Order: sequence, then C-alpha cells, then structure tokens
Amino acid sequence: MGLLSDIRSPEDVRALTPGQMPELAEEIRRFLVGSVSRTGGHLGPNLGVVELTIAMHRVFESPKDTFVFDTGHQSYVHKLLTGRQDFSALRKRGGLSGYPSRAESEHDVVENSHASTALSWADGIAKANVVRGRDDRHVVAVIGDGALTGGMAWEALNNIAEGHDRRLVIVVNDNGRSYSPTIGGLANHLDTLRTTQGYEAFLDWGKRALFRSGPPGRFAHRWLHGLKKGLKDVVAPQGMFEDLGLKYVGPVDGHDVAALEHALSRAKSYGAPVIVHAITEKGRGYTPAEQDVADRFHAVGVIHPETGLPVAPSRFGWTSVFADEIVAIGRRRPDVVAITAAMLHPVGLAPFAEEFPERTFDVGIAEQHAATSAAGMAFAGLHPVVAVYATFLNRAFDQVLMDVALHRAGVTFVLDRAGITGEDGASHNGMWDMAMLRIVPGLRLAAPRDEATLRAALRTAVDVDDAPTVVRYPKGALVSGIPAVEELDGVDVIARHTGKKSDGGARRVLVVGVGSMATTALETGEALAAHGVDVTVASPTWVLPVPAALVKLAGEHDLVVTVEDGVVDGGVGSMIAQRAGEQGILTPQVHVGLPVEFLDHASIDHIRTTRRMTAADATRDALAALALL
Repeated sequence: MGLLSDIRSPEDVRALTPGQMPELAEEIRRFLVGSVSRTGGHLGPNLGVVELTIAMHRVFESPKDTFVFDTGHQSYVHKLLTGRQDFSALRKRGGLSGYPSRAESEHDVVENSHASTALSWADGIAKANVVRGRDDRHVVAVIGDGALTGGMAWEALNNIAEGHDRRLVIVVNDNGRSYSPTIGGLANHLDTLRTTQGYEAFLDWGKRALFRSGPPGRFAHRWLHGLKKGLKDVVAPQGMFEDLGLKYVGPVDGHDVAALEHALSRAKSYGAPVIVHAITEKGRGYTPAEQDVADRFHAVGVIHPETGLPVAPSRFGWTSVFADEIVAIGRRRPDVVAITAAMLHPVGLAPFAEEFPERTFDVGIAEQHAATSAAGMAFAGLHPVVAVYATFLNRAFDQVLMDVALHRAGVTFVLDRAGITGEDGASHNGMWDMAMLRIVPGLRLAAPRDEATLRAALRTAVDVDDAPTVVRYPKGALVSGIPAVEELDGVDVIARHTGKKSDGGARRVLVVGVGSMATTALETGEALAAHGVDVTVASPTWVLPVPAALVKLAGEHDLVVTVEDGVVDGGVGSMIAQRAGEQGILTPQVHVGLPVEFLDHASIDHIRTTRRMTAADATRDALAALALL
C-alpha cells in the first residue's frame, strides 16, 4: 500500500512531505473501495473526507487535540491514520466498529452515531479544557451540512459563540448531502456560499472598471468601500455565522490538502471558536459513487468494486412493502401526508414523494421538529405519517408524549429497522421503542409479522384520528406469509398443537410471538409439542395496549412464553404479565428478548444466539418452568 502501509500514528502523517499528499489520498481511496466492497459499510462519506482528515491530522495533534466526528460514519480515514488498517472484519464481531470506538483507540471519543451531537460534545470538552487550565490543546468537531439541519447543533452553536476563550474549531464538511440532498434554509445558505466564491474577483473587477481612466480620487475610495460593504451580505453571506460571534474561514476546497492545512492552521492560531467551511464531494474518486444520484453508496453491502453493484441483490423487504402501501393509501386519502428526517430513500418514502411531492416533507435531521410539526398538521386536518428508523424516534420522545399524545393528534409513526440491526452497533439497534412507548397514554403500537399484516396495520393506523399510532418492522427481507388459523377478538392464533401424553394430562402453553419473532414462536411451539405439551401460538398485530383477548388467553394456559425483539424490561411480555396480574390471572410467564444493555456490533443471528433469543432457548426455558426438564 506504499505510504499508507507505513502509517501507524498521526505522527507518521505529519512526517510526510506536502508533495506526498496526493499519493496518500489516492492510496486511501483505493484501500476504502477494496475493503468496504468486501465487508459493506459507509463508503461514500469516507471517500469524501480523505483530504480533510489528512489535513486535520497534519495540523492538529490527536489525541491531545480532541477530534469529534458528528455521527462518526465518516471516521474510516481517521481509523487508518491512527494505526487501524485491518478492515477485514469491519462491522463484524471482533472487527473494527463502523463508528468511532473508545475500545479501539485513544483517538476516538464519541461513539454515539446519532446526528447533530458533535458540537455539544465539543463545547463541553472545550469548556472543561478552560476550567482545567489546558490552554495547549484544541477541540476539532467535524459536522456535515446535513447534521447542521438538526436543532441540537444550533443550540450548541448558540453556546459556543459566547466562548471567546475556548480553543474550538468547527469543520463544516459541506457536500450538500446527508443520506440525500440537504434541504431547508441552511442548505440554501450554504449553497450560496458554495456558488459565490467570486467575492474578491468581483471587487477586483470593480477596481479595474473604476480606475481605468486614471488614479482614484476620494469619491472612488468611498464608492469602493460602499461596494464592498454592500456586496458582503450578497456575495459573501458568511455573516450568518459571524453574526453569532463565530469567526468564519472559507469556503475552502475540501480536496486540496494544502489549502485545508492553511485554513485549519489559521483557525488553530485564532484561540477562539472558528468555523472552517470545507466543500467536499461525497463518493470522491469512485466513479459509481460520483455518478449516483440516489445516494446508494452512502452505506453499502458487499459490492463488486468495479461496478458498485451488489454481489447479492437485496430480496424484497419490509421497507419496500411500506413504500408500496403508503402510495396506495395516498391515492385513496388526499389528507395523508408523509414526513421524514433526511432519510427519504432509506425509509421508503421516495415513491410517495415522486407521486405526491406537495404532500411530502423532508425536515432534515430534526426528529423533534418532525413530530411536533406532524401534530400541527393533524390539528389542521391532515393525517401525517412520520417515517424514521426506530432508533431515531428516541430523540423525539418528549414530542411524541407532550405534543402528539397529549393533544390526541392523529399521527402515524412508521419505525423502520425496529429490533436488532446488528452491524451498526449500539446506537442503531431499534430495541427501545416498545418499552419506551408503552407509557404514552392512548398510543397504539403494531408489530406486523409479514407483508399482509404490515399492509393491514398501515391501513388501520391512518384511520385513527384521535391518538398516535405506531407501526414497527425490522431490517431486512420479508419472511414468508404466516396466516392466522384462528382469530380471537383481534388476536391472531397462528398455530395450535396437541401434545401427545399417554395420561392425557398435557400442560398448556401460550407462546406469543411479537412481530418478526413470530417465526421463532412457531418453532418454539413445535418443539414444545414434541415434548408432549399442548401449545397455542399467537401473534397479535396490535400489541400496545395489550389486547384483552390476549390476557384472556393467558388465563387459559399453564404458562405464557413471550418472544420479542425489544428489551424485556418494560417490553410487551412484561405488559402482558402486568395486565394479567391486574385481573387476578397469575399464570407463570417466561419472557424472551433483549437485556437492558448496549449491544456491540455483530450479526443479527449472533446477537440472538448470545442473548438466548432462539427457539431452542425459549423451549428450554419453558420446559424448565413447567418442571419438565
């Protein structure tokens, strides 16, 4: 790998000559395409920050100078330059995390990959440096233009601006995109900055035009001063940042290491908060990514590096079903509108936006605003459908509770990637939603098990106009259809088994499979029946509030086994037990699900196995509870 293979720390990067920078950048890009194409991961964002990361490590001294990456998905280059060049197991158990990881390196600080948090982290670290008298170090926060659409980033900027004694450099990595093109007023402002770099050139033209007839007089100087003052807000509108009290440097070419080093060195010497505005290109240097308009290379699976095409094409998945059904609903219901938080394509709203552009609202990385804006739309006669990843609804819990539920607003939240997501690690597993949302008064939550129940749940959800509804589904491909063999007051029974006991005294077990765990529940039921147990397997689509029929079923059995892909404490199983207990039904229960802990990156199957969430685990626990083991 030439230069890259000799880099073990940032000191090695600083030891290289300026003339070696283009070669190093090219090597890094070849490495990223070759490695990430074999493992999957965030390719486009990292190709875009190669020169920027090199320049940061040449101007600053990590880890004494603290680097904070917003979301962290663009930290692969940082990993390479800090000695982590084994990407063979990237995002797999035992391999490198796809985000910064304190367990990996002292150069990594913030592990949370939820957006718009880096500036608050940086503000806190910079304040602590001042309090502790550490005036020999800087904090460098890298935040994308997409993350700047999040309100928390502006709360941080408001505080950072008053810290004139804080050595803090904010690098705005401006590529005009988050997952997809960045939207909103900030995007328009940055676009103006990007496209009006001719400020000084325009002044030079003015000078030449004015002085063409001879030496300048007093009037000419006054005219030039007025021209410069008037053009500043029009041609160089960095005043938005400077009005906050923040020094602004840029725009600078984010793919020119020398220019970046110069800009970062100026910012470093200032001794107070500075914004360095770097213009970069997502996917830089990789033709398939540069030519992609749908941002397929933001995060990829295993791909052919030459073409960028997936090695194994994705099977028809949950998101595709939602994408199809919400368009069908939109055609019938002109009051249904769609809201997303900078993830139009990933959550499946692109087809809806194409057919109903005036009814689609991308609010940027602003889940709190999305929820409260939806409440306002509901008040005004619309039915908003807010589609986000399950992990990101955590950020808007207060708004769901106090703005939507308190006001009995008919808003539907669609949670993609609910449950275990695996490779992206702790911050992306959508495992908290059911336990979190169970305490929201009036909220109804559906966990469909297959395509048919997902479509039905969506249709039911948008018909509720006096309370929030939630429809959650997992990451990945759909399972085969699981039809109900019986329906009991809204609860689907998907299997019944009669255990073969010679004395006719078979024990009766109710197995409840929540959402995508219905398959595991079916397997558990079959295994228990093989041990002579009578089994009823139920899979209620609507799990919150707990259906009365499910509580009744619990009272008709000797044991209840619940299987869910959320946290057990406060989950659906615990809610069934609570409701049954309130009615004097004391049937013993076994709850299978996730512990309340942060999960390291690993495959979904590995996590389910190590957390004892398989059918074999559920069967053993049930037999033990029945004293049959």
